Amino acid sequence: MKKTNLKFVALAAIATASLVSSCKKDDPVVTPMTMTLYDTLGGTTLVTDPSNTSKMVEKGRLAIRGVVDSSIFVIAADPAMAPYFPTLLGEVTAGNTTGFAALSDNFTTFVATATGAKNYTYTGKNMKDAHDPAKNPRMAQKSTAADFDIFVGDIVKGAKKNGVPDAIIGRLGTILNSVKGDVVQR
Repeated sequence: MKKTNLKFVALAAIATASLVSSCKKDDPVVTPMTMTLYDTLGGTTLVTDPSNTSKMVEKGRLAIRGVVDSSIFVIAADPAMAPYFPTLLGEVTAGNTTGFAALSDNFTTFVATATGAKNYTYTGKNMKDAHDPAKNPRMAQKSTAADFDIFVGDIVKGAKKNGVPDAIIGRLGTILNSVKGDVVQR
């Protein structure tokens, strides 16, 4: 009986020593990975691009593009926003969607980057210059705080058209409001 207990104690001591020696003070603490908003929207999983079935697109970017495109249409139909975008509206009315495509791509990349996308980099104008008619002739006038709030409301409508949950819309609103100081210039 003593031999069995002695063997058990020896095995327990070895196991304890191994456990204690493997958990040194210098070992890094493993922290759980926090999902970015981009990850929540689909992340980097590649899917077929419904706009061009010969290409693949990240699911997160596709979700953002859907919201951006819907939002652009909501904004274009909003009489409060029309005075800001006469060039774009004139082009689209004439059947020229080049400006729309560029705006969609830029805004999608901006939002994707702001929500945590790693495979995209926003290289467009900074928000102050992008919304200053002196530096961006596609903008007809400087924005007011009230019109910025209408713009954000239109983005919310675009997001809801795409079935985005309110909690995620709130996170997107936080991102948009973070640039309000640069966008509002009068």
